[in-house]
Amino acid sequence: MIRAILVFNNQGKPRVIKFFVHYPEDTQQAIIKEVFHMVSTRDDTVCNFLEGPSKLGGGDFRLIYRHYATLYFVFCVDTSESELGILDLIQVFVESLDRQFENVCELDLIFHVDKVHNILQEICMGGMVLETNMAEILTHVEGQDSKEKSEVTATSTIKNTMSSAPNKALSAVKNLQNTSIKLPSLPSIKF
Repeated sequence: MIRAILVFNNQGKPRVIKFFVHYPEDTQQAIIKEVFHMVSTRDDTVCNFLEGPSKLGGGDFRLIYRHYATLYFVFCVDTSESELGILDLIQVFVESLDRQFENVCELDLIFHVDKVHNILQEICMGGMVLETNMAEILTHVEGQDSKEKSEVTATSTIKNTMSSAPNKALSAVKNLQNTSIKLPSLPSIKF
């Protein structure tokens, strides 16, 4: 099972954080710091697999990571997961981001966090891998984007209709003032 997916830059600033197991926020912050320290101090020529940090459970868990340009992509998994399978999953995640954003960079992760999480949710949910086919992942993400765009269009149409409603009401009242309306006389009631 995947326990957490962390993406942070070379300075240790988290860009994407997804924990599939509940940890208190202070424990999450400690895990992020410890994972960054463990991964960033390693040489690029060594293996991409590590024993997990003590806060995550130590030897029962593994860190599998890749370092691309200015970003570290780290998957924290238990020992039942295949290290090479997770390394391939990181590659699928990065390539999906690259195709979605056309040459992905750190700013894409910052300004389009919703799309990044949509891609991540297509790949894994609840700590289990759902999809590894990039074409399927991107098809579902594009479908989600088109639904969001249609909702925005529908919302803007409603807003335009609602914003013109007061003007229509005022013109109707002005038209009523120009015409004389005769109201029937009602009997008065005395108490």
